[in-house]
Parts: sequence; C-alpha cells; structure tokens
Amino acid sequence: MAEWNAYYQNEDEEGEEEEGEHSGRDYKITGRDSLVFLVDASKEMFIKGEDGEPSNFDMTMQVVRTVYTSKIISSDKDLVALVFYGTEESKNPRNSFKHVYVYHDLSEPGAKRVQEVDALRGEKGAKLAAETIGSGETSLGDALWCCANLYSDIKLRLSHKRLMIFTCRDEPHGGDSVKDRQARTKASDLKETGVVIDLMHLMKPGGFDISLFFCDIVSPPEDESELGLQLQPSDKLEDLLKRVRAKELKKRALARLNLCLGEGINVAVGIYATAVAARKPGSIKLYRETNEPVRSKTRTFHTQTGSLLLPSEIKKAQYYGGKEIVMERDEVDAIKKFDDPGLFLIGFKPMEKLKLHHHIRPAVFLYPEEDEVKGFNVIYLPFADDFRTLDPPQFPSASQTQVDKMKEIVSKLRFKYRSEGFENPVIQQHFRNLEALALDMMAPEEIEDLIMPKVDQIDQRLGPLVQEFKDLVYPAYYNPESKPAAKRKTADTGGGAEKKPKVELTEDELKAHMQNNTLVKLTVPVLKDACKQFGVRTTGTKKQELIDALIARLRS
Repeated sequence: MAEWNAYYQNEDEEGEEEEGEHSGRDYKITGRDSLVFLVDASKEMFIKGEDGEPSNFDMTMQVVRTVYTSKIISSDKDLVALVFYGTEESKNPRNSFKHVYVYHDLSEPGAKRVQEVDALRGEKGAKLAAETIGSGETSLGDALWCCANLYSDIKLRLSHKRLMIFTCRDEPHGGDSVKDRQARTKASDLKETGVVIDLMHLMKPGGFDISLFFCDIVSPPEDESELGLQLQPSDKLEDLLKRVRAKELKKRALARLNLCLGEGINVAVGIYATAVAARKPGSIKLYRETNEPVRSKTRTFHTQTGSLLLPSEIKKAQYYGGKEIVMERDEVDAIKKFDDPGLFLIGFKPMEKLKLHHHIRPAVFLYPEEDEVKGFNVIYLPFADDFRTLDPPQFPSASQTQVDKMKEIVSKLRFKYRSEGFENPVIQQHFRNLEALALDMMAPEEIEDLIMPKVDQIDQRLGPLVQEFKDLVYPAYYNPESKPAAKRKTADTGGGAEKKPKVELTEDELKAHMQNNTLVKLTVPVLKDACKQFGVRTTGTKKQELIDALIARLRS
C-alpha cells in the first residue's frame, strides 16, 4: 500500500500528511497483520533430540526470533505476541487464566523483544524458562480464551489475524473430554471472529496424530498450496521455518479499487504486487538524548511581518501565458482529484502492438474480489513523451561460427533461477549492522555475497570453450586483458575535451514548434538558450515556465 500511495503522491502532499491533514484518498486500504505464537511449555517440549539435536522448544524460539527480525525489517507496524500454555506460573491480563503466561502482548516487534527471545534459546534458555514459566497443567481452552482477549484489546484496524500453535503433544489434555470440549468451543469462537488457527506440530516418539484432537481446532487450508503443510510433523528447523513462512507471509492487497468495464458495470478488484524490489528503509530522525523518534512540523511565516500564516491564508500560484494565476487550496485539490480512484476500460488493442521495450516497471496482479472470476495482469505502459529517437552506434555483425560458439558457452552456464536464492548484499549488510547495533552485539554477522560469480565452477564447466571463442573473435597476438595505450594529446586541440556545439533555433522554428505543440519535447538547456537568444527574461527554471515565457514572446 505504501508503494502504491508513494507512486501517486507528490512532494506537497507529503508535507500536508505530516501535519495530520487528509489527502482525500477514500478508497479501502488494508490494515495491519497480527500474529500470535501460542507455544506449549510442557516438559515434553524440552526433551533434546537424538545426536544432540535441539529440543522442540529451542527450535520454536529460533522460529519466533526469525519472524520477529523479519517483521522489524519488512513490516514493523505488524503486531506479534508470544504466549505460553501448560506453564506452572501464570501471567496474563487480570490473571484470569491459570497456567497461561503472556510473555509478549500483541504489539509491534522491537530489539528488546528479540533479546528476550534470545534469552530463551539453548541450555541457558531452557534453564531460564524453567525458572520463569515452568511446566504445569494444560488447558488449551483457557489459552485460546486469553488469546481472544489479546485481540479484543486491540483498537487498531487488523487486516489479518493468525494464531500459530506449537506443540509436540497430540492429546494435550490426556483424554479429558471436558477440557477437549472447552478448547473446541473456544477455537470455534475464535474462527468466527476471523482468526486463522494454524498447527505447527512437532515430532515426538510414536508420531503425531492430528485426528485425535487438533483436527477440530485448526482452520481449514486457505488454498491448495497449504494442503501438504498440515500432514507431517516437523523434526528439523529448516522444515519448521518453511512452514511458518508459508503461513505467516499473507498476500496483502496494495489497494482495492473499482474496475469500470462500461457504464454501470463495475467490478471490485484487489491490486497485488508480483515482484517488489528490496530497498533500504528511509532514515528516521531521532532525539539525540533519548534516541526516540521525533516528529517534524512545518510552519509558514510571512516574509515581511514574520507572523504565522494559517492554512487558509496560504495561496498557490501557477504561471501560464506570462500571467500569475492564484488559486485557493480547495481549488488545487479539486484540480488534482477529477474522479474517484479506479480503473477504467477505454478500449482494446491487438497484442502485437505491445512491445517488450514498453515495460517500464514491475507489473501488478489484478484480482477480482469474487472467487468465481479470473484475474488480470496490469502492465504499466510508457507515456508518449517517454519515447525518444535514438541513434545507436554501429558495430560489425558476428559471424555464424562465432554465434554458434557463444551459444555453447551460454548453454553451459545456464541454471535454474530462483529469486529467493540471491539476496542484495548491500541491504543484507545494512540490516546486519542495524541488528548488531540494536542487540548490543560485538560485531555484525558475516554475510555471503551470493551475486558474486563462482569463477572456479564457471571455469570447470566451460573448459576450453572460452579460449576457442577468443580465437574466433580476436585477431592473432591480441590480448583483450591488456590495458589500452594512453591517447596522446594533439597540439591543435590542446588536449581539451571537444565541446558540443550549441543548438540554436530560429524564430520561425520556434513558432513551428509552438503551432505543433512540440515545445515540450525540447530540453531545458535548449529552452534556456532560446530565452537568452531572444532576450526573454524569466525567473523560473522549470520547463513549463520557460515554455510559457517563450510563447508570450513569440505571440507579442
């Protein structure tokens, strides 16, 4: 949603939103995601695996930490919570439930929470957990009721509510039918309020049988891709992380708009990003004494009297045709918003009209809200002003023998590409540095630069093909790796760089551009030179201001 808004937002609107004013966007937007980790704290969870494998509790804490850190990086406004059930100690709002320990309430993740989860890992973490929460009786119904209270206390708008249960016991109540019935009732109540309950069952001796109890607790799969995630228990950290990520990464709509197919025919659609480039987050101003975020405010003062100007006293102006046109703020807003946000079908064109070089940014996926209708792909096309006439340099064409040899090289270097297999090393190092600073680490963790070529593996695959290609392309005794000889400075030029000649336009050429409405295609330097050439005085430096000044001169 942030990228969708930022793309259609100008600098003036950013300043207005900082002061708490509304920008007039009235279409539906998604709220925050929320996730509650409900972890079994029974003694069975602390039993180590074979050959020194970590315990189920230790694996769960590693998963919780991973999700916390990923939330901080990708979506720090989402809400997460950590609740233990089957504990000896009790800690929850108003202490209404026994053997339920709310370790973290439903709030935004932070460095302090990551450190507190780190303290529960390993042998020291198991000892701390035994001292802090302990292991006692189990009532999953009370734990689910406590989680329901966590959700009810949140006053923010939540787009998605998910609860993950981590346990290695397929019969948590030991066959107690009363507690089983209470847990099923409370799980049903949670699902009716929109909470999705997932089971992250862990391996135990004898296997985990979901049909004994948890089949009535968890929510049904949301799509076909999740059918295989609810069958087998996890005994490896990698498997558990994969399952959690598949559940935790909810597909969120960038926006929900109306698609108008014709007069009176509207379809509600959601817009989803198919690919988003990873970027460093924007900098945040901090108060130097407390390191707390500060909020900047902008105030406008009169240049002559120094008095504070109210928003109603501020006007906006635009130079057009050599005249200054003053407009009220309401008029400017009315000009910007000519209709409600939406998509309008204006016609059709054959597919052969669409060229590959028309692609200017990643496409988004358009999906109707109705389940019975297929979705569309939205392709962003360039504007007419984006097209330029290029004069590409001419090079000799390769022979068919050279082309065939390069095809052999390319076929040897091909591999199956996976986007998740390559991380941006600059961004990864940036977040490692932030993590080390926030968690008081001695040094940031080392990263592996996955985009660097594996030279040894490449040489092994290609073998003699590289030298054969060089023999076909380069002449004899030519070394392509040697440095080119330095160019001598010629005496007549004095060694200076050759200056590009100025492009001067005659008055008739400018009038022809004005009549054909093509002045906008001229560059700003050319327009500035034209203003100097004809003695046009202008205080502005923007292209439209220069064009307006020239038009006023040519019409006079």
